This record gives sequence, C-alpha cells and structure tokens, in this order.
Amino acid sequence: MVGVSLEGEKVILVPYMKEHVPKYHQWMQDPFLLETTASEPLTLEQEYQMHLSWCQDPLKKTFIVLDKDMVEGTFVHGDPHVEAMVGDVNIYMNDLDNLELAEVEIMIAEPKSRGKGLAKEAVLMMMAYAVENFGIHVFRAKIGESNGASLRLFQKLGFEDISYSEIFKEVTLELPVENAKREELLVLTGNLVRHP
Repeated sequence: MVGVSLEGEKVILVPYMKEHVPKYHQWMQDPFLLETTASEPLTLEQEYQMHLSWCQDPLKKTFIVLDKDMVEGTFVHGDPHVEAMVGDVNIYMNDLDNLELAEVEIMIAEPKSRGKGLAKEAVLMMMAYAVENFGIHVFRAKIGESNGASLRLFQKLGFEDISYSEIFKEVTLELPVENAKREELLVLTGNLVRHP
C-alpha cells in the first residue's frame, strides 16, 4: 500500500519506496552528504533494511522530495518517479515523554537542485503534515555547525538556537507551533494537492 503524496508549488513529497533505495544509496556514498547528515556509509543491503525500518516505524515519517520540473510526463501517485528524486524530508518523534515534539530533517542531495527553494517548501509541507496528522506542537532541528545552508534555512523559518553540542559540533534549534504558526501551516495544508 502506498501512502499519501503531497504536491506543492515546486516539489512533490512521495512515500519512500523500495524503488528509491538504489538512488538514495548512491547519494549516501558522497562524503559531503555523509558529513552534513551525520550519517555512516551503508551497503545497499543495509540501505534496504533501513528503508524497511523507516517505513514500519510509527514514530518516523519520511517523504522523498521530487522536483516537479524534473518529473517526466504527468505525475502519477504510486509511481516512484526516480528521475525527479532530489532529496528527502523526515520527522522523528523520538521523545517518548513528549510525542508532540518532532525532529525535522531535510536533505537536498542533488547539487543542481539546491538554492531553488525546494528545501524550504519541503520542510514547510512536512511541518504542516505533521501538525495536521500527528498533533505536533514543537519542531526541533539538529544541524552540524559547518552546514551553513541548513542553519540559515531553519533560522529563516523562525527556528531559534536553543543549544550547542561541543562534542558533536551541532546546533539544536526549535520552533514552537503557537496559534499563529499553526494557522499558517494549516492554511498551507489547504493549498497542497493530496494524492491518496
């Protein structure tokens, strides 16, 4: 069964499918992406296992980010559209004492797709989805201090620095979803095209 896809102005968020794994695995061989995502290289088999665990974990939600300009032909819900894959966006509800808090991550892996506003739209779409479907009230992002592009993106979205880890060289930012922000995100949700 394929979950929902969300279509915005520039991106389409589709469920992470097994057809996406080989390209995702190829991205995660790049030392720059490994560093900026604080990831370890995996074998292709390990990547398939990771995909399965992400899809089965009710405390995680992952969408693959498609660049609408790269979709060949018409978008078809349920088709992986690997040709248009440019990254992923995730939320993790890791704090079992506060399931209204979600960590949000974005990766635009394709260099030609960076700087086009795709990450901003994907993060806002994911946040809107999380508020509507999971009742999230606080978003958190943990970003390596050397990842200036991501730090700037989250700060522009209203996230504020709350801590710094000297050990991990990582900044933690948070954005509480107060009434005004909640309404803004729900309006955005209303403007998205949902593909069941």
